[in-house]
Formats: sequence, structure tokens, C-alpha cells
Amino acid sequence: MKTAITRKMHFNAAHRLHNSEWSDDVNKEVFGKCNNVLYHGHNYELEVKVIGIVDPDTGFLLDVKDLKRIVNEKVINSFDHKNLNVEVPDFKLLNPTVENIARVIYEKIRVEISKDLDLKITLYETPRNYAEYPA
Repeated sequence: MKTAITRKMHFNAAHRLHNSEWSDDVNKEVFGKCNNVLYHGHNYELEVKVIGIVDPDTGFLLDVKDLKRIVNEKVINSFDHKNLNVEVPDFKLLNPTVENIARVIYEKIRVEISKDLDLKITLYETPRNYAEYPA
């Protein structure tokens, strides 16, 4: 039977929601305050859930210390206290919506986790707004 383990972490980052193909008026209409040319920030809460069969020898799905290290190396060190649009290459051409940030985080972590294990990312942009990837 499958079991899940979740690691909760957080990072702070600024971003601007903007589509360079659209006029300023359309961007303001679609993204509102989130289109602020001077950016705005969030205190993101990240849940990384790993799902699979527990190893009978260790009792782990994977060692939580390893999961913490992976998330720190692949996500926190790159995103924390950064302007996502300007300082994080993943978002040079990708609008850093909570949905896109969750998918990028998934892709960064997925390559580090055994293919025998499932992975799910939940990213809270605010206490009431969050994205899950995959859904």
C-alpha cells in the first residue's frame, strides 16, 4: 500500500504578472495590481509530497534529510528573496504565476526523485490561493 510524506518549506519572492505580447492596458485589465511595474512579493509556502511504497529495510519512502537538501538546492536557494522575473532564468520567458511556479518546482525536483515515487507540489501564494502540480 502506498504512503505519502510531505516536507513543508517556504520562500519569499517578488514577481510581476505580465504578458509582453499585450498592451499595458490589457495587462492591467487581466492582471490588475499583480502587473505592478515595480513588482510585488509573496511569502510562498511550499509542500512537497512524495508518494510510494515504504522501503521495508529503512521504513522510509526516502530520507527526509535528502528531500530537504534537494528542495533547498533546486528551489529555495534559487527562488528565496529573488525577483523571479529578473533573477530566475526559468521565468525569463514564462509568466511567474503560482501555477507556473508550481510546475517549474515540480520539474526541478522530479529529476532528483526516484521514478518509483510519485511527486506532488502544492504552492501557497497566499493562505487562500494555491496551486497543485500535477493536479
